[in-house]
Order: sequence, then C-alpha cells, then structure tokens
Amino acid sequence: MEKEKTRILLAEDDRNLGNILKSYLEAKGFSTKLCVNGQEAYDLFSKEQFDFCIVDVMMPVKDGFTLARDIRLHDKSIPILFLTAKSLEEDKLKGFQAGADDYLTKPFSMEELLLRIEAILRRSGHTVQGSKLYTISKYNFDYNLQTLKWDDQELRLTSKETELLRLLCENKNEVLDRSYALNKIWQDDSYFNARSMDVYIAKLRKYLKADEKVELINVHGVGFKLVVKD
Repeated sequence: MEKEKTRILLAEDDRNLGNILKSYLEAKGFSTKLCVNGQEAYDLFSKEQFDFCIVDVMMPVKDGFTLARDIRLHDKSIPILFLTAKSLEEDKLKGFQAGADDYLTKPFSMEELLLRIEAILRRSGHTVQGSKLYTISKYNFDYNLQTLKWDDQELRLTSKETELLRLLCENKNEVLDRSYALNKIWQDDSYFNARSMDVYIAKLRKYLKADEKVELINVHGVGFKLVVKD
C-alpha cells in the first residue's frame, strides 16, 4: 500500500508564484493546499491536518509572523519554513522567534526549496515522501536531488528532465505513452509541448549514451521506451 503523502500548507499571497510552487510540490509527491492570505491559511490549518507549513512573510489580513505564532499555539512541532523577499538579519530573527524552522529568501530555486523541506522533515523525524532512487544499469538517478551519477561523474538535471526520466524509469522496458507523459508533466499535449518534450528526450538520450546497455528509443506514433539490457 502506498504511504500517505506529506501534507503541506502553502501560504503565499502571490497567486502566480503560489500556483507554480503548488504544482512543483505536487509533482514531487507532496499533497499541497494553497492559501493566499494568512487568515485563510489559519482557518484551513484549524480544519485540516498538515505535516509542514510554507509561509510567506508579507501577506494581507494576517502576516506570516502572526500566522506562525498562531499555528504554534496549536502545534508546537509542525515544521514551518518562511519565504520572504527580505534578507535583513532582524527579520530572520523575528521569523525564528515566531517559530520558524528555516528561512528562504526570494528569489530561490525550486531545487533549493525541495532540499530545505527534506532537511527540515528529516530533522523533525518525519518521513520524506516522494524520495526515490533508481538504478539504470551503471547509472544512479536520484529523483529528489535531481542528479544522475555514473562512474565518477554527476549531472544535475532540470525539473522537466527529472520528471521525464522518472516516468521512463517507472516504465522501464515498456512503452511510455507520449500523450500520458505530456499531460503528466506539461498538463497539455499540444504540438508545442510535444516538440519541447522531444528536445528533453534528446538530452536524456545524450546523458545515457555512456552505457551501451541503456537505450532510449522512439516508438513511432506511440511514445518512448527506456531499454535496459541485463
């Protein structure tokens, strides 16, 4: 039986950024609820169970510091990660005094956000969900760290490369349907996205060419197959 996903409460008043973060976290295996102000986030926190909170400092109705303090009144141990455009030392101290476990200053990379979440969850004793390692002949692919290692080399993958390689690994030696992959990763199987995916497939094929036992092939009119020979 699949383990229950780690549930994240995301409080971010920039709806565009919030939606991007929500989509990314869900793609990484986290169940994520987005709220666009502090009061909305507190109301939801009061009604539902969460394992982790990501809180923007500057929010309307109820700011992030106040939200964190209110959450701490009900739950002393739930991890809280602050997002902020400020980098002043006094703001960081104020955040930690409000109960933050860590602080991330905008702009930040998605990869850094994921690593911070995983580190906090490990420290707090939670099981990190969505953590997966794949072996592809002599390659070692770490989905969460977005790395591909072989021999003495290590390659950092982009988010799209990571998601695509994960789908290929989960369908190893079987055909990965093109339309399914497009809808899963791009949420749309348009011609433009299909061409974009072809570019990523070509990049992955280049990364995997160092092992003659591994082949990434096109299945005409259907999709792709990651062939790994014994």
